[in-house]
Amino acid sequence: MSAWKEFSIEELGSLLNTRRVPLSSTQRSKRHGPYPYYGASGIVDYIDDYLFEGEHVLISEDGENLRTRKTPIAFTANGKFWVNNHAHILKCKADYLTRLVVYHFALVDLNEYITGAVQPKLNKAALCSIPISLPVDDSEQRAIAGVLSSLDDKIDLLHRQNKTLEALAETLFRQCFVEEASEVWEEGRLADIVDHIKIGVTPADQPNATYLHYSLPAFDSGVQPVTELGDQILSNKYQVVTGAVLVSKLNPRFPRIWPVSNAEPNAICSTEFQVLKAKQSALFEFVYYFMRSSDTSEQLTMAASGTSGSHQRVRPEDILSLTTTTTDQTKMAAFSKTVRPLLTKTFDNRTQIHTLEKLRDTLLPKLMSGEVRVKYE
Repeated sequence: MSAWKEFSIEELGSLLNTRRVPLSSTQRSKRHGPYPYYGASGIVDYIDDYLFEGEHVLISEDGENLRTRKTPIAFTANGKFWVNNHAHILKCKADYLTRLVVYHFALVDLNEYITGAVQPKLNKAALCSIPISLPVDDSEQRAIAGVLSSLDDKIDLLHRQNKTLEALAETLFRQCFVEEASEVWEEGRLADIVDHIKIGVTPADQPNATYLHYSLPAFDSGVQPVTELGDQILSNKYQVVTGAVLVSKLNPRFPRIWPVSNAEPNAICSTEFQVLKAKQSALFEFVYYFMRSSDTSEQLTMAASGTSGSHQRVRPEDILSLTTTTTDQTKMAAFSKTVRPLLTKTFDNRTQIHTLEKLRDTLLPKLMSGEVRVKYE
């Protein structure tokens, strides 16, 4: 095994900050195109030209995310793209170093390097002073990157597979109930086929009980419920039952919809979700894909009240009043049977993703600190 040393970021690659060019929203509005325009936390827009080509590391230069870390501080950008002046841009000497820099910044505590009380900033001098501890032998560096990136590649593959499966099921739904809808079909209401489950739960009454909490942040971070104790949950919740479809009442233009085919004991969810359960279990998949359809989203958006954006809200009665193109439950059940293998596969993939993410997150600090070493040639 090789020795380890502390590298500076400039030993691993070249900072290309001088090539960045910021564009105002007005300028971008006149330059729509296919190339990603990156800021401190990811893609901001798409424009008609690019400044960089190939794989680079972008590292947040400013913004509250430097403290809150709701999104990664460092991430890769590949292909042809543009970068504004809110992200440092690094071209590493090798592809595996690109991955190691991203992994390093997932772990490093930036507090001592950040300046600015109101607007946090990680300036170039501070960035270059951050030590990056790695083995001296580039073969071991490559081996560490290989282990971690193999997990990330598998996770990415499963995510992409799920997107394909969901898109296929949604296409089948639209074909069955929109494109091939008959004028003789009688419209129905969602309330005719689902029950609204409103079983209240007060976790504080059982502070030592373990709950599986379906929350909005958990949904947004990757569709995984969070295990919490009762005293960690500060507000009342709804019970989640097997066969439930959780539908967020917030921001219906971008709906959060969560199918629960098999609820664990003590499964609960935020009261910002409405818990819907098909009156016939054979309609579970239909209810899920009905709620995901663009037509349903449009109905809910029109019914929403409140200010624009994330503060818009729909009432439970508006959800239950949604219209279905048919009352024929035989057709609904036939559709559910057709797409059931697709949804089952997405569930299996989500379980694999969760397992792989836990393994990666366990290995990451151990491999990047040298606590666990990898064999290499």
